[in-house]
Amino acid sequence: MKARTLMRSGAAFAICILLAAGLVAQVPQPGQDKGTSVSKVERKNKAPVSKEILHVKLPRPVEVTLDNGLTVMIMEDNKFPTVSVQLWVNGAGGLFEPSDLPGLASATAVLIREGTTTRTSRQIAEEIDNVGATLSANTGFSALTTNVNASGLSDNLDDWFTLMVDVVMNPTFPADEVEKYKARQKVQLKQQRSQPQFLATERFNKAVYGNHPASVVAPTEASIDALTSEKLAAWHNERYVPQGSILGIAGDVKAQELLPKLRRWFSAWKRTDLKVSLPPNPSAQKTKMIHLVDRPNSVQTTLSLGNIAIDRLSPDYVPVVVMNRIIGGGPAARLFINLREEKGYTYGVYSSFTAVRFPGPWSASGNFRTEVTDGAMTELLAEIKRIREERVPESELDEAKRAMVASFALSLEQPTQLLNYALQRKLYDLPKDYWDKYPAELMTVKAEDVMRVAQTYLNPDAMQVVAVGDASKIKPVLEKYGPVQLYNTEGKLMQN
Repeated sequence: MKARTLMRSGAAFAICILLAAGLVAQVPQPGQDKGTSVSKVERKNKAPVSKEILHVKLPRPVEVTLDNGLTVMIMEDNKFPTVSVQLWVNGAGGLFEPSDLPGLASATAVLIREGTTTRTSRQIAEEIDNVGATLSANTGFSALTTNVNASGLSDNLDDWFTLMVDVVMNPTFPADEVEKYKARQKVQLKQQRSQPQFLATERFNKAVYGNHPASVVAPTEASIDALTSEKLAAWHNERYVPQGSILGIAGDVKAQELLPKLRRWFSAWKRTDLKVSLPPNPSAQKTKMIHLVDRPNSVQTTLSLGNIAIDRLSPDYVPVVVMNRIIGGGPAARLFINLREEKGYTYGVYSSFTAVRFPGPWSASGNFRTEVTDGAMTELLAEIKRIREERVPESELDEAKRAMVASFALSLEQPTQLLNYALQRKLYDLPKDYWDKYPAELMTVKAEDVMRVAQTYLNPDAMQVVAVGDASKIKPVLEKYGPVQLYNTEGKLMQN
């Protein structure tokens, strides 16, 4: 109870921080005149940082490891009669797919609920509807895990939970469902190639990851054709294993009553000899390159630029979080204010970074009118240069840190987010008090830390730049910034 009271008071204070700092007012409204710079909203910068927010203690889940190696984390919250479940199957993510079968992991995740040894696809759908539950599974092409998600009411938990267990443990991958899935995927593949954002993501991942498996972002027509019930079943049998996987449960449950049921429900899920090993880490590219995807008659240029930065366990993680927030982590950040509000080049431009078990990229991206491609490139690089070479003013740094602390405090109101924090901590082997100390860690980041990580990971001389647009109009512009490699929308390298 004391922890919940602390979280509620912290969240309420966080809202005060947001309002007092003027951060809510900085979000552009639909139809707003682009000539009006919301960055000119007066900011008092007088909201203090609450000591309570800096010293939170998150509720700990009940944590038990079953005999088969499955870690169970239960977060009791009895305010509402609902329960949410997340099963992270470690080693079943797209990162581990055979190189000739991209899309195998995601196909398996989607199709596990399309039939089991005791239920047809229709029966599964009807049972889920009848108990008012949800059930889904997904993974990404560079993901470590496949995530199975379920939710429903606590009074019929046994019904929908055992259905989820059946789907995870006993899928049959009916041939007719596999064929329907393949037909849908082929249509989606064609649609993706018409989308500039997909083309930019595909080329950017190839540019920064090189030959690393994380460079893959979509299946191929050949890999879709190669999918069979037998291959899906083989992948499932090999990769859907309990050891190293994590089952998270949050909501209206009592751990001591639920644990005996979990032991019974998962008793047939046997430990195997599979050990999850990662491919060699990707490393940052050493020289700048412009990767141009020619999309004739496009009225805009989609730009992405960046390079490999850090992994989740890097000691620079928190400073990079703060640095990213300042340069492009939202509508109050420098990129948005400069290129959207002041220059009017775009409706939105942001930066982000990926940090998992292996190093991922920092990147900045946005869509710009074709005629301002040169100006957009100039300003993107100027902001990177500024954060590398100029000390961040204390007022700007303090505002960014307070906003992040406020956002973190607000997230503590959500039991599912608290569970997610616990699952992340377990997956990455973070200290048990990691999230308790996180707000204070944010507040300790100094201007020199921001400059140091910017200089380390945002090297303009090695930046990989991806542009998707009309090459006849933007290629001469881009050649001013470095050597250009030209690709078509099928991803094939073209003659310059």
